[in-house]
Amino acid sequence: MGRFVTSVIALVLMVYLAVGAGLYVLQGSLVIVNDKFDASPADVGLHDASVRRFKTADNIELTGWLVRGDSSFLAIYFHGNGRSLPSRTQRIKELNELGFTVLAVEYRGFGATAGQPSEQGFNKDADAAYDYASSLGFSPKAIILYGESLGTNVAIGLASRSPVAGLILDAPFSSIVDIAADRYWMYPVRLLMKDQFRSDLDIGKLKVPVLILHGEGDRVVPIKYGRRLSALGGKSVTFVAIAQAGHVVLDEPEAQDHVRSWLSEISDR
Repeated sequence: MGRFVTSVIALVLMVYLAVGAGLYVLQGSLVIVNDKFDASPADVGLHDASVRRFKTADNIELTGWLVRGDSSFLAIYFHGNGRSLPSRTQRIKELNELGFTVLAVEYRGFGATAGQPSEQGFNKDADAAYDYASSLGFSPKAIILYGESLGTNVAIGLASRSPVAGLILDAPFSSIVDIAADRYWMYPVRLLMKDQFRSDLDIGKLKVPVLILHGEGDRVVPIKYGRRLSALGGKSVTFVAIAQAGHVVLDEPEAQDHVRSWLSEISDR
């Protein structure tokens, strides 16, 4: 019996270590899922968009889609995980219908863009998009950052480095490492995870208005992580929970009403 128990324990330990090693080695592809689908704006029904090209500090050429809007605000759009820019047509239209001129940015490693996606790389992509928006004549007081899901971290990081008028965060999180540590509680995730996407470390640095939208039924990024981030942001953050909504809620009429109200408030400042 003693040998049997010892063998079982050894087997369980081997499986534990093997799974842990697999998670560590594959963490890049588990955290960032980069879609390689590429198409022109016209191919996906966005006929009003023009394609723009600009380079990052490490010399990667990025693609941006620019759609002119009626208001004085430009929204730099940082999309979420799993799908490339041509699959985000509806979100671009929603932002444009809210009045924004929209600069939608494709990340490195997504679509036809060169490079390897990473947290550090996304920050360089965001800086390049901001510089390009400035070159179009938009002042910091006219630039709004809109991030969804993984893109919320990109937006927060950019706002901690460069002046903007405000941020709209759709389905944000305190950090990816928080989510991973909860899901893989049996492993020392906080010690092993490379790209941790620590929005919690930057949100408190922001001195501009932040609107957080989060669906109460979000199963991808449960709302508790959005609430946690909001609590760290202080008085500049407005948190809105959208009842019976899932992951990413800008298509919800209630969410759009909150965006309009928030925009009206910051326009009066």
